[in-house]
Amino acid sequence: MTASPDKRIVDFLHSHHVLTLATVHDNRPWCSQCFYAYVDHLYGLVFTSDKTTRHITEALAQPDVAGSIALETKTIGKIQGIQLEGRLVEAEGDLLKEVKMVYLKRFPFAILATTQLWFLELYTIKMTDNRLGFGKKLYWKREISDSQ
Repeated sequence: MTASPDKRIVDFLHSHHVLTLATVHDNRPWCSQCFYAYVDHLYGLVFTSDKTTRHITEALAQPDVAGSIALETKTIGKIQGIQLEGRLVEAEGDLLKEVKMVYLKRFPFAILATTQLWFLELYTIKMTDNRLGFGKKLYWKREISDSQ
């Protein structure tokens, strides 16, 4: 069983809402921004995006993706940010039921829109938090079985 991420990582994920998602296709990288909600018990991010967007099309072909979430500040001692990697899947069935409630709680206006939800199952998180000391890093890694 995978241990939960450090509380400081979880708090940071909950206090922000914009993910920069990185995909690659034919050795060409692409980044996009997505409003996300963190799903505690699944250790992942849920967001909405149309199936025809470049990032989703690329992630469907190559579901292993990377991303970042950053606090914008000019104060060196306050710099915080997350770099992450994981696997993107379309939210369907029981997963959709679980993550939809989390997403709508965070973004209630989305109930009015026709949305396609995606779930980013996080595998690795590296958080830089200069409030803990210059360049201080916190790490989390999911235990992945050979069957995944």
